[in-house]
Amino acid sequence: MTQDLAQIAPNASRAPAVLTRRHKAAIIVRFLMSEGADIPISELPEHLQQALTQAMGQLRLIDQTTLTGVVTEFTEELEAVGLSFPDGLAGALDELDGCLSPETSARLRREAGVRQKGDPWARVAGLENDALLELIGRESTEVAAVAISKLPVDKAATLLSLMPGTEARRIAYAVSQTEKVTPEAVYRIGLALATQIDRSPQRAFEAPPAKRLGEILDVSKSSTREEVLTGIEENDADFAQALRRAILTFSDLPERLKPLDAPTLAREVGDEMMATIIAGTDEGQDRDACDFLLENMSKRLADQLRETAREITPPDTAQTENAMAQAIKTLRRLQNEGEITLLVPGQGVRQN
Repeated sequence: MTQDLAQIAPNASRAPAVLTRRHKAAIIVRFLMSEGADIPISELPEHLQQALTQAMGQLRLIDQTTLTGVVTEFTEELEAVGLSFPDGLAGALDELDGCLSPETSARLRREAGVRQKGDPWARVAGLENDALLELIGRESTEVAAVAISKLPVDKAATLLSLMPGTEARRIAYAVSQTEKVTPEAVYRIGLALATQIDRSPQRAFEAPPAKRLGEILDVSKSSTREEVLTGIEENDADFAQALRRAILTFSDLPERLKPLDAPTLAREVGDEMMATIIAGTDEGQDRDACDFLLENMSKRLADQLRETAREITPPDTAQTENAMAQAIKTLRRLQNEGEITLLVPGQGVRQN
């Protein structure tokens, strides 16, 4: 269907002599918008958004006969379609999202150079702190400053606290120079970082080694934990340091647990385990951690736990350590479920 637009709108500025398919698409979009439809144009590829906008800019007045003809043609084409498939491999991967195994999806994306859908910055922010530090560490100070600015405040603060002081100060200063960075540049940086994530080799374990081994040592006997750490320090001091940061023990609670979360932890641990811990600790850092929990819950509950602890048979060291290990396992579960957010050691910064 072609029409001379000069005959349709003789008094308007010059318009295309022939309605192309892009013009017809623009008419359909404009018609649907005038009827109140919410058209997700922003989800189209950038080149199609540009083409649609240019086509709309080339049109002026469209008479009722032309509009009816375009709508009729569009309706007939829709009715003739029996089945549609996504456009290209990227569309197919998005369509099968959640159906393919993670390994297959990641491999196909890497081989075809197809990035995952969605906001690239959301994918960057979803990385574990160690992986994010490694990713940002490979970039220039200016790119790192943009990344720090785009991350959630809590995560950005955590990352800065984990960096060497000179690096953190350099990036923090660079943030002050980002005022004139354009949205397009920020998007391209996010896309480049997300592409690096997509190209990373698929790993069997999601969590980094220090975190995985740290959670194992969390609930190990203190003697075993120290023996393992001592042995690792002799072979790899850097990994041992990362491991010590990842380990969470009962004595760490005053430094790692927010006071408001103490009642939640005590309730989830249960009266029996809490009474065992109270009865089995009498001095040192474990006692301080125990007092921290008691001081940050209601007086009635604290008195009740103390009374229960006085009534039970005094536990031996193994029973006390087992109860503490159960408390830490419970804390890790609450952390993974998002019920509790821990603090970074010595920084007072929440850690995901």
